[in-house]
Amino acid sequence: MTRICHIEIDETGLKTPTAAIEQERKVAIFDLLEDNSFALPPREGKAVPDGPYRLGLAIREGRLVFDIATEATEKVGEFHLSLGPFRQVIKDYFQICASYFEAVKRLPPSQIEAIDMARRGIHNEGARVLQERLEGKAAVDMDTARRLFTLICVLHWG
Repeated sequence: MTRICHIEIDETGLKTPTAAIEQERKVAIFDLLEDNSFALPPREGKAVPDGPYRLGLAIREGRLVFDIATEATEKVGEFHLSLGPFRQVIKDYFQICASYFEAVKRLPPSQIEAIDMARRGIHNEGARVLQERLEGKAAVDMDTARRLFTLICVLHWG
């Protein structure tokens, strides 16, 4: 059972999200729970409890925190990732999303499609960065990484 069965976002210290940000979060969580791949490798020669896993995401002291527990809420581990490698791609992602939402209001479909392709490209880049940063800590497929990147953006918003 290499999957996430529950996800919780620690909103401590975060700005109140806009309706659009809240909707993005809900969709990402729903999609993530419907279909994901999340596996933990053995650590220090010790077997890892089988999943499915409960995942808590937070930003603490400028670091992205993954808090992992079994479905029965037994703590499995916690790891912290520097936000530095994500900063530029998150900034780019927010900028292209703003452009996309403006384009939807006033531009023809061909131009909207071009902006949407760029948005998806930046989103994929964020997912690749996340997969690289998780190496040795957790294995996720590209779709799971994309959805987790969306949640990282929600945490980083504001």
